[in-house]
Amino acid sequence: MAAKDASAESRKGQTGRRSAGKTTRGDGARSREEILAVATDEFAERGLAGARVDDIAERTRTSKRMIYYHFGSKEGLYKAVLERVYSQIRSVETQLDINNIPPIEAMRRIVELTFDYDESHPQFIRLVNVENVNRGQFVGKLVSIRKRYSNIIQLMQTVLDKGIANGQFRADVNAIDVRLVIGALCFFRVSNRYTFGALFDIDLADPQIRTRHRQMIVDAVLRFLRA
Repeated sequence: MAAKDASAESRKGQTGRRSAGKTTRGDGARSREEILAVATDEFAERGLAGARVDDIAERTRTSKRMIYYHFGSKEGLYKAVLERVYSQIRSVETQLDINNIPPIEAMRRIVELTFDYDESHPQFIRLVNVENVNRGQFVGKLVSIRKRYSNIIQLMQTVLDKGIANGQFRADVNAIDVRLVIGALCFFRVSNRYTFGALFDIDLADPQIRTRHRQMIVDAVLRFLRA
């Protein structure tokens, strides 16, 4: 009888250990998100070449094996990071409620949103710089991101067409032209903050300067579009 009880206890203990070792779907999702968050920081700081999977594993208290299980390789992890950060800004842009407002106001909101997002997400700016070092070889292959960008360009083109139709916007530019102008003006302030600040003794993070530049960039884009 005692032997049977011991055997039962042994089987129970083994079952408990197996249950404790299982990773639920929710745990896996949380682990994946934690890895992505840490990897975003690592790739933004060190680039694709400089970031180390060992460091990411240590910071997330997981293993390289688990990272490779989720992402396949270091490059796979990097592509997942790119997809994550590019999706975040596109998701914000697609929430713009500009269908039923005048085109000038709609374009103003697009510029303001881009400016505010870039200012509050310096990691995104650094990762864009990293991907430019890599000649865009990874982001160009992310079909979901290309589709999201296509959607926002279509939205911007709709706003532009309305402004052209009522005589407010010039007709010799398209949505990609406008996106280039907005992106250049907003991106520069964040990507060149420290070099520009050192050369011209100005703190671009100063709230008053940031507010002034925000309005200046809005005005510049709207004047560029004026018919």
